[in-house]
Amino acid sequence: MVRDQQRQEIAIIGVGCRFPGAKNSEEFWQLLKTGQDVISEVPLQRWNIEKYYHQNPEIPGRMNTRWGGFLSNIDQFDAHFFGISPRECQHIDPQQRLMLEVAWEALEDGGIIPETLSGTQTGVFLGLTNQDYQRLLYQHIDHCDAYYSTGTSGAIASNRLSYLLNLQGPSFTVDTACSSSLVAVHLACQSLKQQESDLAIAGAVNLIITPEQTVAFSKTRMMAPDGRCKTFDSSANGYVRSEGCGIVVLKRLEDAMQDGDRIHGIIRGTAINQDGLSQGLTAPNGLAQQQVIRQALANAGVKPSEISYVETHGTGTALGDPIEVRSLKKVLMEGRNPDQTCWLGSVKTNIGHLESAAGMAGLIKTILCLQKREIPPVLHFKELNPYISLKNSTFSIPTTCEPWSVEGSRIAGVSSFSFGGTNGHVIVEEVSVLESREQGKGSGENYFERLLHLLTLSTKTEKGLGHLVQDYCTYLQSHQDLSLGNICFSANTGRSRRDPLGGAPFQYRLAIVSESTEGLTQQLQGLIRGEMVTGCFGGQVTEENDPKIVFLFTGQGSQYVNMGRELYESCSFFRNIIDECNEILKAYLDKDLVNILYKEIGNSLLDQTIYTQPALFSIEYALAKLWQFWGVDPTVVMGHSVGEYVAACIAGVFSLKDGLKLIAARGRLMQSLPQNGSMVAVLATLEKIEPMINSYQDKVAIAAINGSNSLVISGEKEAINSIIKNLDEQNIKTKQLTVSHAFHSPLMQPILAEFKELAQEISYQLPQISIISNVTGKPITEEIAKADYWVNHIISPVNFKDSVETLLEGDYNTFLEIGAKPILLGMSRGIVENKNQSICYLPSLRPSNSNWQQMLESLAKLSIQGYEINWYHFDQDYQRHRVSIPTYPWQRSRYWFEGVSQSSNSSLPTPLSQTEYNYSSEVSLLNNRKQIDSSQLMSQLKNSFKNEQLSLIIDYIQEQVAIILGLDKSQAPGKRVGFFQMGMDSLMAVEFRNRLERTFGFAMSTSLAFNYPNIEALSGYLLERLNHRWKKEKGRRQEAEGRSLELEKIARKIESYSDEDVEKMIIEKIYNILT
Repeated sequence: MVRDQQRQEIAIIGVGCRFPGAKNSEEFWQLLKTGQDVISEVPLQRWNIEKYYHQNPEIPGRMNTRWGGFLSNIDQFDAHFFGISPRECQHIDPQQRLMLEVAWEALEDGGIIPETLSGTQTGVFLGLTNQDYQRLLYQHIDHCDAYYSTGTSGAIASNRLSYLLNLQGPSFTVDTACSSSLVAVHLACQSLKQQESDLAIAGAVNLIITPEQTVAFSKTRMMAPDGRCKTFDSSANGYVRSEGCGIVVLKRLEDAMQDGDRIHGIIRGTAINQDGLSQGLTAPNGLAQQQVIRQALANAGVKPSEISYVETHGTGTALGDPIEVRSLKKVLMEGRNPDQTCWLGSVKTNIGHLESAAGMAGLIKTILCLQKREIPPVLHFKELNPYISLKNSTFSIPTTCEPWSVEGSRIAGVSSFSFGGTNGHVIVEEVSVLESREQGKGSGENYFERLLHLLTLSTKTEKGLGHLVQDYCTYLQSHQDLSLGNICFSANTGRSRRDPLGGAPFQYRLAIVSESTEGLTQQLQGLIRGEMVTGCFGGQVTEENDPKIVFLFTGQGSQYVNMGRELYESCSFFRNIIDECNEILKAYLDKDLVNILYKEIGNSLLDQTIYTQPALFSIEYALAKLWQFWGVDPTVVMGHSVGEYVAACIAGVFSLKDGLKLIAARGRLMQSLPQNGSMVAVLATLEKIEPMINSYQDKVAIAAINGSNSLVISGEKEAINSIIKNLDEQNIKTKQLTVSHAFHSPLMQPILAEFKELAQEISYQLPQISIISNVTGKPITEEIAKADYWVNHIISPVNFKDSVETLLEGDYNTFLEIGAKPILLGMSRGIVENKNQSICYLPSLRPSNSNWQQMLESLAKLSIQGYEINWYHFDQDYQRHRVSIPTYPWQRSRYWFEGVSQSSNSSLPTPLSQTEYNYSSEVSLLNNRKQIDSSQLMSQLKNSFKNEQLSLIIDYIQEQVAIILGLDKSQAPGKRVGFFQMGMDSLMAVEFRNRLERTFGFAMSTSLAFNYPNIEALSGYLLERLNHRWKKEKGRRQEAEGRSLELEKIARKIESYSDEDVEKMIIEKIYNILT
């Protein structure tokens, strides 16, 4: 059983990295492939190299190298995105901050929406060694606060990610120096194999902020004076320090395959061990290296001869390189044929030694080599180190980019050896063994690719959305060969649209309907130029958005040949429903439904009521089910005439089979009636028309009330003509409708009895979705589940006006028409305009547009409102797989500890905090702004109108929160943003409570920010308490005033008496008291 666990393979499904010269893995590969050397002189922002450099490292406080591999802008971070306050953020080690961003990018690369991991057994395994920022902070111990400890703790580096994403698997930080990252990968793999974790985030980070370590390493002669790792070369004389971060997302291979994940590479096996007592604490141990490689091969079930590339530890030291090559030769040459080349490489020749993150840089390089099937050159290799012998081996050191040719599968080893003696080795295999399977699982028959695609983008800030548009534009220009369907699928299914903490939606949205990568590029370029671009829809999601969707089902008259044909031919879900309806209707129709819809071109079958009604029912039912399949569910449904049958079916009043039986009978019976009727639309009020038709009660009726000034009358042709003549004389506009019969009129009476018999055969249930009756215009429950309702429905007027007004009263804000034409949306607008309400109108189909164009435009508008779409279902009919796409566009600001001036003899510089920056986004962390005086606030509140008081409190609290969080006043959080979502923690909450108590003068609970989760809610609570206090104060004032008046009355009365009378009264009172 243990052996089976060891052999269990692990899939690498996500990669994120930030290395010198490379912001992501794509840039990293270009760096490697083209043989770039990204080592540079120590930037002044780190330390003044002239102050610390000397070629003689024996001189105290000096280093013998001017070089390193550095990242830019390490003081920058998107604290707002992660819900961390600026006040806390300046005390957080930038290594922690960097890790958060890269981990998010790795999850995005894996197509994992981070909030879906909440509460899961996801482990975090992070390597971290350096503590420069901690030393920097603790110089100023007088400024120490609680954030010093959490901000610089190595343990918190991993724990913070687990906390932010609510990950409940193992979470710890590893420090084995140079081998930390591969040890972290090993532990992550073990956790997955033992079912302790179901997903693992593994990696490491390293930043070089202060010079002390470089000075110390110079004393040990580890540093290469020329700042280059000359691995395997005769001139090797040490390594160059470097920084960066690498993260991989790991999952059991069987799970990754089942989930359809994109797999970058397969970890076949790992192993770690220790040198133990060897020739020195920091001296490499060849035997231990051989043992760890053998153990990794054994755990992987891989023969030494199957390894065709090794990413070596390869630091470029005169002692370390020969020992490592001899160890590799001893192990990997066993059983190897002379033609089985094994390449040796070292990423340190490009980017330097990343120390705790070194193994991760090597692993990510190896993954890229496996994917590209190429071996990049080893830089600075001119002459083989004389202590290295390649004789009797098939080792080869590439000096140019070489093709990775091999019989069988490409398998590589990655080594990382710590100067403290902890060694790690990982065996990685390419994914070609899995390429035969279909990664983008499609279900159903695939008729042809959808002609149009929908790309959705979302960010927390407007500026971020603009940057993301630019990123995609740049990306598409260099990836024109990629399938647009795959790009959109990757973006729609693999990017978060919600805050990782509070779950609030990303506010700024963009959705673009496009047909090709070239077309999408042009659309994005147009947006960048500020143009109005066809097919592009932008919006801002607010708490007020909350789409409450109405499905409006169109009535008769909306039919046309080929309605929904594109969907039928290119969407198997839609097609299957139409085919299901066709099979059911074969028992009731003498014609094939599909032929009626799509093959009987040029005939009038679709306009015959017997076919029209079941055809419309089928199309609308299929459309509604397709919307629901995509995740768009109605809050309420409503139909117009025939459309109410579909609405009732979707609401669960009757089954599809019963619904089609009922509608087919309705159409057949109406078709059997004489065609002696007509219907006319009239632009007049009900009060105006009713008197005119009263004399024709048995022949004419109001068929529909579509608006305050929009009616339809229906009845016998002769009577209708007489009424039209009367209307013409009064200059009332009318329009003859093209119909075969006078629906919803007394002429329908002859079929009612037979229809009732059929309606009584139907099985009814109470609606499971709210439904508005087009008979009453009101919500309906029990009555709609009776045969009599549907009988009366035939002759009752369609009360569309009252139905829409009922919807408006319920604050339904999104009208989605389920039909072949957007007829009801047009009628709704006239009613809504008089109500001064904002409604989003969405058609499903429109004859003038292609089916997909209209459906995707409406879907795009739902997306930018914040509606959650099921994008997997949306693309289920097509073969899709994930591709690498742009990651989240961080909107960084500068956060750095602003220490006090240092004494002249301090060895710890703080140049990043002393350097002048001109970042437009820089956040001020100085809390010396002029604050609203609390007494002034109370005075303003007392003297303000009631409708102004809440706003005053909100403004005051926003300012106080900004001060506590360390924000500029202009960055005060919104009144409905959650306190903890904005970055407030329990320590800040106590300070916040204390401030409010001093201002408002009453005691408050320590759980204030929990009980009232945002500024608006808290402000309402405070105003309520103030009103209560003011009411009591007013009562006390009135009581005191009453007593004062009594005293004044007594005083005035006393003044009216003579002195003798007063004396007499006093003596009398004293006597009464004494006796």
